[in-house]
Amino acid sequence: MLCVEAASYSLITFVLLAYCYAGTIPLIIPAGYFVFGVGLVGIFVVMSEAGFNDRFRDHYLTSFQIAGHVALQLCFLLAEPGIGFVFLSVVFLIFGFGGLRMTSRQAIVSWTITMIGLAPIFLFTSTPIGLPITTQTERVAAMLSFVLTIGQCAFVGLYGSTMRKMLYDRSFELKAAYKRIEELAELDELTGASNRRCIMRMLEEEIARAARNGSPCSIALIDLDWFKRINDAYGHPTGDEVLRTFSITMFANIRTVDRFGRYGGEEFLLVLPEMDEEQATRALDRLRAIIADLDWSAFSSGMQVTMSAGVATLKPNETSDVFLARADRALYAAKAQGRNRIICA
Repeated sequence: MLCVEAASYSLITFVLLAYCYAGTIPLIIPAGYFVFGVGLVGIFVVMSEAGFNDRFRDHYLTSFQIAGHVALQLCFLLAEPGIGFVFLSVVFLIFGFGGLRMTSRQAIVSWTITMIGLAPIFLFTSTPIGLPITTQTERVAAMLSFVLTIGQCAFVGLYGSTMRKMLYDRSFELKAAYKRIEELAELDELTGASNRRCIMRMLEEEIARAARNGSPCSIALIDLDWFKRINDAYGHPTGDEVLRTFSITMFANIRTVDRFGRYGGEEFLLVLPEMDEEQATRALDRLRAIIADLDWSAFSSGMQVTMSAGVATLKPNETSDVFLARADRALYAAKAQGRNRIICA
């Protein structure tokens, strides 16, 4: 923005040089305008590099910049009122650029200060503020002033549009990132299944839905058989791959409405909405057979992985703790009866 301000002063200086060439104003006006204008921009550059602006809530120092640039235009308006329209047009540009950064309060303050500066010039001085177009050179200079002012106004609009698009894109990216963070916060890092907090929340939601609709709901606590032996015999990296493969296989063979998550260690919880005891038992037995039939020897020769599960179906007014406790007792029974089996609570 500061570079654009310096460029703007250079363009207006070019118009003033045209008036100087026409003999309308002395050379000191364009020279002084360029030096003071670029110098003012330089002051804000130095303040920015020194970190002075970081002391303020508005670290762009928008109000100070507007006040300084408007004051400069009014000083040159008084110094050379014969081409006063050139400096007045710059005031519009200043507010155009400032509008990209100003708050409502800053806009009111800046407008008030500008009004206080302009009022005495128009009301208490008799010097005419001119638009000289007598000679051909003056007419060219006037045309350049309007053309450059309109061009800079168009640039301000384009810059504002670019900022809005950038903010929209950033907002979209932030929403996507926030959604991804939420997903990661609810996923088990190793298996990609829902973590315990997430699957417990889903269980509570399904219990509430079943209570409202009067529909059945079943759960299954699943445990990989002899998983500690797998870790001891083949190593923890292989054990991690077994857990990942198990999760992927489960996801590939359950319904989209089912909820699957890692309950802890090698234990997993499967929530089965709209399934009664018989349906849930059949579904878990099918999953048990699929897991047992997988070619686990791809990880290590002779490896075999099976699962046991305890199935429970929701009873009226039953809490999640009691519900889970019944499924856990059924899982314990499945282990006690030899594993690789499904037991109903």
